[in-house]
Amino acid sequence: MPNFCAAPNCTRKSTQSDLAFFRFPRDPERCRIWVENCRRADLEAKTSDQLNKHYRLCAKHFDPAMVCKTSPYRTVLKDTAIPTIFDLTSHLRNPHTRHRKRIKELTEEDIRKIKERRLASSIEQLVSKKDAAVEDSTSTNEDEPQLSTEEKEFREYLRSLFEVVVMLGKQSIPLVADKASEAEHKSNNFQALLDYRINSGDEAVKKRFEATAINTEYLSATQLNQLLDVCENTVREEMLMEVRESRFFSLVTGDLVEFSNEKHLPLFLRFVNQQNVLREEFLDFLLFDGDESALVERLEAQLTDRWGLSMEDCRGQAHKATGTSTTKMKAVAVLLMEKYPLALHMPCSHTALNIHLANSLPFPNVQVVMETLRRTGAFFRTPLTQDELETAISSHYQKNEEKGAALKQARGSGWTEQHNVFDVLLDLLPPLLLCMDNIWDNVGGRFADAVTSDAYSIKETLADFEIIVTIVILKNVLTFTRAFGRNLQGETLDVFFAANSLTAVLHSLNEVNDNIDVYHEFWYEEAMSVANTMEIPVKVPRLFLRKQRAADVGEIQAESYFKEYVTVPVIRGIMQEVEDMFSETNLKALKCLSLVPAVMGQMKFNTTEENYADVYRDDLPNPDTLPAELHCWRIKWKHRGKEVRLPTTIHETLQLPDVKFFPNVNSFLKVLSTLPVLKLEASKKDTASERLQAYLASMSANRWNKSLTMLNINTHVKHDLDVMVDKYCRLYPEDDPEAEAESEEVAEEDAVMK
Repeated sequence: MPNFCAAPNCTRKSTQSDLAFFRFPRDPERCRIWVENCRRADLEAKTSDQLNKHYRLCAKHFDPAMVCKTSPYRTVLKDTAIPTIFDLTSHLRNPHTRHRKRIKELTEEDIRKIKERRLASSIEQLVSKKDAAVEDSTSTNEDEPQLSTEEKEFREYLRSLFEVVVMLGKQSIPLVADKASEAEHKSNNFQALLDYRINSGDEAVKKRFEATAINTEYLSATQLNQLLDVCENTVREEMLMEVRESRFFSLVTGDLVEFSNEKHLPLFLRFVNQQNVLREEFLDFLLFDGDESALVERLEAQLTDRWGLSMEDCRGQAHKATGTSTTKMKAVAVLLMEKYPLALHMPCSHTALNIHLANSLPFPNVQVVMETLRRTGAFFRTPLTQDELETAISSHYQKNEEKGAALKQARGSGWTEQHNVFDVLLDLLPPLLLCMDNIWDNVGGRFADAVTSDAYSIKETLADFEIIVTIVILKNVLTFTRAFGRNLQGETLDVFFAANSLTAVLHSLNEVNDNIDVYHEFWYEEAMSVANTMEIPVKVPRLFLRKQRAADVGEIQAESYFKEYVTVPVIRGIMQEVEDMFSETNLKALKCLSLVPAVMGQMKFNTTEENYADVYRDDLPNPDTLPAELHCWRIKWKHRGKEVRLPTTIHETLQLPDVKFFPNVNSFLKVLSTLPVLKLEASKKDTASERLQAYLASMSANRWNKSLTMLNINTHVKHDLDVMVDKYCRLYPEDDPEAEAESEEVAEEDAVMK
């Protein structure tokens, strides 16, 4: 049975909140003071035993200094705690409402007695604080475990080591230097930094290693890995504490990363913290091995067993997959939704919808186009290659300078990740091939061999008629989803209208599918025109012709081949993916964005969230009162003052001080905010996904380290060196000085016996 707070104008109950609830004290005098402070006249006639048995006050009515958290699961009051924080006026704003907990009107005599008692209690508290301070100062030394001189020195030494590890992570410094000849001892950055600390006067490290033999490593590989693990786990635990407090989260995965010849899946969690701010944090890498079922089991074990989360609280999932991993991650998403229906599979806000749709198509020709796009984007990151492309654009469009200027602007930073990427790529193809030819010729030797080799490889891929047809088909089919996808990555109002426009998008795609012969004819002619411009021969792929001859089947015309093997699979694949990603449940969730006041205003406050609220009914603190609360929520904003601006985003709405008076709406918005399709609030800092990509790009793949990656991406998370030292000493007690001394004695005895 839930506990209700007995304080006037307080509607909290234990099922709605993580707050602690405290019984009235059995001591008659203290109990009487509690009742007087509550101003509940109906409680004055009850005995202290009755009050202790049947009535509670929540922690919000006590000074935080009076509340002690003895463990993560237990909260108690100090013996002298008195409730002093009450709302005794809010009922006056609605005098016609009936109140079960009536507030007692105080007489002048009552006020005088309360003042006298408060004065006496404040004097007692002041005296008790002084006594407690004296006791604390004398007992602190008694309570703390006494460390020997060796143990203190060992802890200082560990602190120095952890400081170096954290610095390596923050500054993107690999453990091993990039340049080291085979003949000489391989340079170790960790050891070099310890040398620097010793030379700078770090006595703890110096004393530890002053007797170490020359050329001996300061730490073994095992000890270094232990340090890295402790650092990584400490930082991760800081973030997981916030996730557990917020309860609801969404799971986001990134592109595969390879460590030690094994592929790993980056894991991100999206959640709303206690300050009602949406966060997306990088937590770990998951080994990408085995089939879909094994991967799901490993993922569940990671989140539940290792991190202490519940998959029942997962409200969304998004997987950024490319190449052969696309099909596998789709299957993972389906398996997770079968087990946890509210873990809605959606596209991620980091990726343009058209890019996501193209990546999701398992056809080899489409995957070649997407891989070539990624390689092209990486190729033109240097100023030298960018200048060469601009020169090629100017040369090709010299008779149409306006289009050339527009194309230069369109192919700015990140053009390969935009919604209109295939439109830009098609216009860019002729100058792009011209640019690659010039780099391959390498007149004057301006480009390195690796660059010219990449240019030749990209040019050979793009100068293929099958690839050109695929680009043309993708461009035309994804035109129908471009505006829809752009709205999904827009503001809250845009996302709401996108959810309501999906029917029109599917209708357009169905219309294309029903008239595929007509559309294919136009698109094929466009592809032939592009190919003729670049003098690329129109032909059926050689591999297909070889298989056809082997099967002794008659030759197929090029137009029929590309219709059957490119146009039809692409249009049907896109339709299926859109339907899967925006199921009825997903759309219901997105239509609940009408809770945001600006969306309500746009809809003339004629919204029907109740029709979609059943998706998250079990997540609400009091679902039975939701209709009435939603009515009050609409009225509040409909009849606002002219100077009051309607909040436009979930974040703005959650920051309102009075949203806490609408507990169902508050919970609803927090759950919606975690959906991965909604964009993160604009901030000065990059997203965790962008920081991960930047870190991996800053050094060669053979220098990557999982633990240092974790530290680098999460530099904003508190790094408590003392916590790391304590954790290390608990996990690896064999490394402490006493254990080392014992092992040395045993070794000496063995030597004597021999």
